[in-house]
Amino acid sequence: MTDLPSLIRALPKAELHLHIEGSLEPEQMFELAARNNVALPYDSVEDIRAAYRFNNLQEFLDIYYQGMSVLLTKQDFHDLTYAYLKRVHADNCRHVEIFFDPQGHTERGVAFSDAIEGIFDGLEQGKKDFGISSHLILSFLRHLSEEEAFETLEQAEPYIDRILAVGLDSSELGHPPSKFERVYAKAREKGLKSFAHAGEEGPPEYVYEALDLLKVDRIDHGNRALEDDALVERLVAENKYLTVCPLSNLKLCVVDDLKNHPLKTMLNKGLKATVNSDDPSYFGGYLNDNYLRTAEALHLTKDDIVTLVKNGFDGAYLTAERKAELMHEFNQVIASHNT
Repeated sequence: MTDLPSLIRALPKAELHLHIEGSLEPEQMFELAARNNVALPYDSVEDIRAAYRFNNLQEFLDIYYQGMSVLLTKQDFHDLTYAYLKRVHADNCRHVEIFFDPQGHTERGVAFSDAIEGIFDGLEQGKKDFGISSHLILSFLRHLSEEEAFETLEQAEPYIDRILAVGLDSSELGHPPSKFERVYAKAREKGLKSFAHAGEEGPPEYVYEALDLLKVDRIDHGNRALEDDALVERLVAENKYLTVCPLSNLKLCVVDDLKNHPLKTMLNKGLKATVNSDDPSYFGGYLNDNYLRTAEALHLTKDDIVTLVKNGFDGAYLTAERKAELMHEFNQVIASHNT
């Protein structure tokens, strides 16, 4: 019988739904606050962790944006990114496609160039030290205006050839994808892929809008798509990948118990689900934690794990050569666990 936890830890993986600001650990938050003379409303790391008790997405976002206040320099963004890559390297993560929220920084007076160049430098250092390939996704904050999203896209112009896609995050309810239809069209004209958070707290209609109006290549979360059979059939038929975040869903009360998480149902219905950590510092688990805890809660099988990990590679934007490398490593691990 396969030792499933051992297999999960050993397999190479991709992470497709990670907000780099959401990997800011309390210890690093204090370190950067001291470096930049930023006053925090917490006296200790323990106080911060105690504050990480949320009842919904908005309560989380309030603390999330507060944590960003310590990120001020290019070096800060480098250090944040490198710390994340070092951590997921321990989980045998080999490829990442990460979101960053430039508007959360520029509205504080941080230069767009400092944020994105610091992240790029961190990704390059991580590739050199850990062999992790990567892409960067520029996210628009949906509680802000479409006009502000256009301004952010314009700021990104000098870096367009190094950005994979645009994304859409922050408060979902009351901010439908349709609000950003025109800026997504502009991003596609620039050659960028299109992703969007939809169906986390928002209704299935938001997933339809993401598909029909934003013309997304991938759906982030997508849980509530299961409420609409026709939508599920369409997502399967169109081969749309869902970047699912189980521990995030638990922490934000999207599900009341991990045993009730829809991941297994998604697989059974033929949806291309992947496993990701979202904001691991705030939600209590990096990539392997999401796999291990969800596998236990849902009684996932070896075949389920194999499917989820392969979906991560198939849903990623990898060169043929890089994918071949990762699949070779993947097959070697599978073979070693079949003996």
